Amino acid sequence: MVKPSLDKSAQYAQHVPVMLSEVLAAMAIKQGERHVDATFGAGGYSRAMLEACAIVHGFDRDPEAKGHAEALQSQFPEKLVFHAATFSNLSEQLRAANIATVDGIVFDIGVSSMQLDQPERGFSFREDGPLDMRMAQDGESAADFLNNADENVIADILFTYGEERQSRRIARAIVAARPLTRTRELVQVIHKVLGYHSGMKKDPATRSFQAIRIHVNQELEELRKGLLAAEDMLTPGGRLVVVSFHSLEDRVVKQFLRKRSGKVAGATRHMPIAPVASNAPSFLKPAKAVRASEDECLRNPRARSAILRSAIRTDAPAWKEAA
Repeated sequence: MVKPSLDKSAQYAQHVPVMLSEVLAAMAIKQGERHVDATFGAGGYSRAMLEACAIVHGFDRDPEAKGHAEALQSQFPEKLVFHAATFSNLSEQLRAANIATVDGIVFDIGVSSMQLDQPERGFSFREDGPLDMRMAQDGESAADFLNNADENVIADILFTYGEERQSRRIARAIVAARPLTRTRELVQVIHKVLGYHSGMKKDPATRSFQAIRIHVNQELEELRKGLLAAEDMLTPGGRLVVVSFHSLEDRVVKQFLRKRSGKVAGATRHMPIAPVASNAPSFLKPAKAVRASEDECLRNPRARSAILRSAIRTDAPAWKEAA
């Protein structure tokens, strides 16, 4: 847990970004280039990009990110611009700042360790806290959703975003246990339905917490809009880098890059990948997906599920089609 007494540099030390060296290699930053850290968080990627002599625009909808940004701005005057906004709005925000194009954009998708480490934010099933999960700290909370949504809607969310096979049973138990206000209450409901013992490799509440968090924050829709914004803002030769942590996110990124590079998803050996004729490719063929090294996974278990995808922007116009 991040303690309030820690200064910003100490907090940064606790939140080393995942796959930092791999991200920097894919970004290939040149001095004076303008890059976007679309998920600022505690500023780990931004710091490394600034140290590589880039001008950085950081985005984050979490109000707590602003304090980290201000601390970093004091170390890199006039080199870091922070936008308290979702990355789905990065095109509008950059154009409002008279920025026409950028040289690189990096996304670190999903919940950050900074958010997970604060029980009062309600993201973690490991410690008790308010049933919140809101990244922007406004709008519908997890408690609002679970206490008011129809049982079938809850079940569909758990199945779609958490790939939870027992979604119907869990949704029924959630409705029976209403009102729920604490993360521990939700964990107990799920454990009672699915069973739990301390030696389990993976807590059975993991999938449901993921699903509820994704729904509350509209994460997959934000990702799709963010990829469209990146396509819109990257200069020819600009680099797009995305680090994701579970299959739903990675599937969105993979399909977007495959389609935008002129390929049809879902090819087989009987029907090879064929060019898409309707639009010129807006990205070159994506680089091979990269995973974190074993050393990093040992230091940071969260890195074990991380996957990095990257691609280079062509000079073709951005597509008008959805991601």
